[in-house]
Amino acid sequence: MSQVVGNKGWCMGKGCPLVFIGGPCVLEDLTIAMDIASFLKKLTIRLNIPFIFKASFDKANRTSIQSFRGPGLRKGLKILDQIKSKLDVPVLSDIHEVSQVSPAAEVLDILQIPAFLCRQTDLLIAAAKTQLPINVKKGQFLAPWDMAQVTKKISESGNSNIILTERGTSFGYNNLVVDMRSLQIMQNLGYPVVFDATHSVQLPGGAGTCSSGQRNFVPVLARSAVAAGVDAIFMEVYPNPENAQCDGPNSVYLDQLEPILNQLIAINKVVQ
Repeated sequence: MSQVVGNKGWCMGKGCPLVFIGGPCVLEDLTIAMDIASFLKKLTIRLNIPFIFKASFDKANRTSIQSFRGPGLRKGLKILDQIKSKLDVPVLSDIHEVSQVSPAAEVLDILQIPAFLCRQTDLLIAAAKTQLPINVKKGQFLAPWDMAQVTKKISESGNSNIILTERGTSFGYNNLVVDMRSLQIMQNLGYPVVFDATHSVQLPGGAGTCSSGQRNFVPVLARSAVAAGVDAIFMEVYPNPENAQCDGPNSVYLDQLEPILNQLIAINKVVQ
């Protein structure tokens, strides 16, 4: 398996430490985002685990047309740029259209392809041409081996800095399931693999006009993924998830994160 090396000293893959990717589901405003990022940076420094901040400037696939989507491309990238420069942390966010690739690449350290768009050829090619690391979330509708064709679209466009994310598979009736075999199957494609522990417990559309979730299962799935040898863990976190404007039911309370990370770090040491 190859390594993906970032421009701020982090690496992901064989021989690299476990990486933590975290933040709110969607950017709400600068103050909240900066507070969460500051908390996570201090915590991950104390625990000696590499940290990448993630938040979406636009959630283009919300259940309802009335759902909060975020500040949009221009304002969202400005917030992410401030977090990146003031806290000196790498930042990651989703892109949804080819037109977003160029401005996003000026700010982001990693471009993320959302699960529902993982087969969008033009978007993958445009992202590849930036030469930035590309994190592709496996579609809920794909088997893990299907990601081989996704990675070829990027690698054959001249970019081998590819990361794959497992976020559960659609089970129907507002439910997702996680097949831990998929982590090894995707690693066997030759790229680092992230486990998205909070979207994997999401209940898509489970609340009617929005998604629901089961955050109580986040720790057990995260522990299982690290035990299976995953390269990074992603979690949505928020001070009080009941007040979050997106994905609150599957987000982890900030003040409950440290013991979870401690367990993951301990398991990773055994696996290593």
